[in-house]
Amino acid sequence: MPSRSAERTAADAWPAAGPEVELWLDYEPAARELPGFALGRRVLTGPAHAEVTELHRAGVRCLRLTEPVRLCADAPAASARALMLLREATGQGLAVLWRAVCPDGCAARRRFHHLYPPEQLTGAPPEVLADWRATYFPCKCVVRRGPGFVEVRDRRFGTLELFTIDDPGHLAQLDALAEGVELDRLPDAVHRDLAAAGLIAEQAGRAWFLPARVRRWPFPSLTV
Repeated sequence: MPSRSAERTAADAWPAAGPEVELWLDYEPAARELPGFALGRRVLTGPAHAEVTELHRAGVRCLRLTEPVRLCADAPAASARALMLLREATGQGLAVLWRAVCPDGCAARRRFHHLYPPEQLTGAPPEVLADWRATYFPCKCVVRRGPGFVEVRDRRFGTLELFTIDDPGHLAQLDALAEGVELDRLPDAVHRDLAAAGLIAEQAGRAWFLPARVRRWPFPSLTV
């Protein structure tokens, strides 16, 4: 059994593992070379939703994750937090430059194919990255709230899958899951149901919600 000090260290490591990003005011590579368009580097230690909201308000339209991101179940906290940032940036319509690492083959299962595609994918066959790029579109796996329920629309695996979450116990966990919940604090029923639906990732001792929030609805909206 881990000691209390070990548990505190693990808990402290999560907020300290915020990803480092490089920021620009434009999507276009040529524009990013112009004077004044580069905003330098920053470590984002706050909640992913709040960080991306603030970046967008400040005019950021493109960011680069400076470190490779591991996709697998054994990913460290830094990679898990980078993926949550990617989820929020994708939902906001930002361009993200990043490199993925996947030695266990999980990328082929399309779990993360709703996120803005990486520039490189190490550890997987070239066709996996080609498929990710060819099939990506905005709002591929999204969540939106209604009165007393949440709807998830998921097209990661080709056909549209709809999930309606209306159980109060499940709804009560969604805000926390958006930023990562320690696995031993997640109710068993919530863990079981969301894992069975493929709506959570489990990394670094935490579970986090995979669908992106709808911030900018694509046109035509019927594609999602």
